[in-house]
Amino acid sequence: MDKKLLREQGQTRLKQLNPQIKQHKEQIIQSLLFASKEWGEAESVGLIRSLPFEFDTQPIFARGFLENKRLAVPVAVEKQLCFYQVSPQTEYQLSSFGVEEPLSQMKIADLDLLIVPGLIFSPKGYRIGFGGGYYDRFLADFSGKKLSLVFAEQFDDRWQPDSFDIPVQKIITDQISFGEKGVYE
Repeated sequence: MDKKLLREQGQTRLKQLNPQIKQHKEQIIQSLLFASKEWGEAESVGLIRSLPFEFDTQPIFARGFLENKRLAVPVAVEKQLCFYQVSPQTEYQLSSFGVEEPLSQMKIADLDLLIVPGLIFSPKGYRIGFGGGYYDRFLADFSGKKLSLVFAEQFDDRWQPDSFDIPVQKIITDQISFGEKGVYE
């Protein structure tokens, strides 16, 4: 199936999630994330400032700051992602894509854990994002742990990954947790 159509369908499904159900699903996924080995071992974590229809990352920021983790948010620079350390006092500006990017000047090059966003996911960890290829380019050279936080509604296996697509190692969802190479944990 065409990725553009899947993107549109994925956004529609996310936007149609009942707010109370979405919040309940987020709580389940957050508890699994915070109990995970990846979160526990990570000293530095990269993640996005989510859009309203995406998985809400604000509780993850709050927990990360509470646990004194170094948190970093991406900034798109010339078709590449660069991650900048943030704090509770960090100020943000809206990018041309409509996402919040930090005004921080402290670049982080060595993230232990990257929470990779997306719209559609396969059980093997492949994802369809918003179509810019930013994460695939970043992940090509990323050596830390990579996982995604995914609602069950985001799974769709009616597509094939491209040769440049890079899977995450772990998917945490409100119904199933997949491990490396799609093996159930």
